[in-house]
Amino acid sequence: MADKRRGEKQDHQRHLIGKLVMMAVLAVAFLAAGYAARLWTQTKTAVAKTYEVAKTKEGKTVTYHSAIDGTKPLSILLLGTDTGAFGRTETNGRTDAMILVTIDPKAQHTTMTSLPRDMLSVMADSGDMTGQFAKLNAAYAYGGASASIQTVHDYLNVPINKYVVVNMSGLAKIVDAVGGIDIDVKFGWTDKDVGNQTFVKGKQHVNGKRALAYARMRHEDPEGDNGRAKRQQEVIEAIVKKALSASSLSNYENVMASLSSTMRTDLSFDDLLAIAAKYRAAASNITKDAIKATGAWVTDGSGMQSAYQVATTAELQRVSDAIRKELGLASVPLTGKVIEENKLNAANGMPLGDGGNPIYTLYNVQ
Repeated sequence: MADKRRGEKQDHQRHLIGKLVMMAVLAVAFLAAGYAARLWTQTKTAVAKTYEVAKTKEGKTVTYHSAIDGTKPLSILLLGTDTGAFGRTETNGRTDAMILVTIDPKAQHTTMTSLPRDMLSVMADSGDMTGQFAKLNAAYAYGGASASIQTVHDYLNVPINKYVVVNMSGLAKIVDAVGGIDIDVKFGWTDKDVGNQTFVKGKQHVNGKRALAYARMRHEDPEGDNGRAKRQQEVIEAIVKKALSASSLSNYENVMASLSSTMRTDLSFDDLLAIAAKYRAAASNITKDAIKATGAWVTDGSGMQSAYQVATTAELQRVSDAIRKELGLASVPLTGKVIEENKLNAANGMPLGDGGNPIYTLYNVQ
């Protein structure tokens, strides 16, 4: 088992960093698409710098490419890395935010399905870690975008057409580039963990730095992580709405430079043009979903325990079915190591899904 118990403080910091990235990732794809439609030559040059096909170590392309022609649903894996901010300097880091987006151009509907960063998973295309149990967000560190795409594909049995990776350093710049966003603060608070910034109840306009602080806060929220998740979703929608409605951006060159340095994707310039023309309406109708997982202490029998999130087979099947339905695919029963371990733990009386941080045993560790 790859992950050993880390200190509580380090894990908390990772969690904060990863959650923040979630706000930016979806907005970037539509933001770039909007620019592509408006400012042809400049955008084409900037987008070319972000283009990178995800390939296995053997050189095989891992995304399921299909024509972005406005007739077929599209799936995009959005990855937010924990590099580029707060002093982190790893080459790849971990994708502490992972969202699988499905866009249906006919129904004009977009669904964001959040994938828990600490979810027990089996690594794919990850060198020596291939086939091993680890946290879902570790795939990117072991094998880059290719490993993340294949791991999610194998986990949920869903095709992934495209991917987008964004790191933390571009978040505030994106918000500032669209001229700030409007938020509705539900209650007043001050939080020392976000620079002692204070928010008062009510609707207000915020810049990138304030948007970051608004989404980071957790300890002052009576709903904890759930409350923070709601604020992050609010910020995502605000960025997308502002980006799509903006008629002109005075600092266009700056934001293009920011995107070029903080984003990697296999969405080509022509892909972005197609999204802007044929899929853009779907961005105004967004549904949010998430794999609901249970905190558990995972052990491989060696005496070591690691904190993970573990999802029931029923929950994983629900999410797989929902995504496949949106992509026009029939339901297929999930299989694999995690499904088998869920069966073995259930047979041995482990109450997965009941809360309480139970002990989850890996019976078949390689």
